[in-house]
Amino acid sequence: AGVRYSIDHPRSYVDANINGTFELLEAARATPVGHLLIASTSSVYGANTKMPYAESDKADSQMSFYAATKKATEAMAHSYAHLYDMPTTMFRFFTVYGPWGRPDMAIFLFTRAILAGEPIKVFNHGKSKRDFTYIDDLVSGLVSLIDAIPGKSTEASDVAPFRVVNIGNSEPVELMDFIKAVEDACGREAVKEYLPIQPGDVPATWADTELLASLTGKRPATSVSDGVKKFVDWYRSHHGV
Repeated sequence: AGVRYSIDHPRSYVDANINGTFELLEAARATPVGHLLIASTSSVYGANTKMPYAESDKADSQMSFYAATKKATEAMAHSYAHLYDMPTTMFRFFTVYGPWGRPDMAIFLFTRAILAGEPIKVFNHGKSKRDFTYIDDLVSGLVSLIDAIPGKSTEASDVAPFRVVNIGNSEPVELMDFIKAVEDACGREAVKEYLPIQPGDVPATWADTELLASLTGKRPATSVSDGVKKFVDWYRSHHGV
């Protein structure tokens, strides 16, 4: 996962995302399942400027090789859903954060640096916006969608039991506000190093969650201030700082 690592290590994304998903699809074909659920990413929306991003939007302008491989997995899964009548749901995750997350994510980097009194890197001069989604909300959405099995025709496909679902907080937050939440939770101000936007990054993300709500009756609802505080409390406890 991740945009930036894919720039320097594209082959690993072919191996993990494309080849790995192929093996998963083959396993599900050999041993049929009632509902196959696969992670995609909000990065597939790429250069789209219409917001919030809806699952029905055309998504053919990926900005990173990571996003390109994930869009490829959606197409692969659709073909298997059609060929083998394999009910499949692809989730497009929006900037998930929380305890036990990937240590290369911004919230880990910010928290570690702020508590250590070291500078943080603020890309796009802090103007980027992200639809931050707390991990508990993501898990709740995933579990709720298990029983929302797509039929022969869905809003995503006329020829396959296939569906794409956004899981996001539907509330884009500017990076500087996110940093302020981390500072408040840590009890100290960050030393900031302002930098241009990273190659492959998009300036903003924003999830349309109407489909998720219609299928499950639920929407992610954890505020950034509450989610960040929960993360920082866990980080302090886990790392003893």
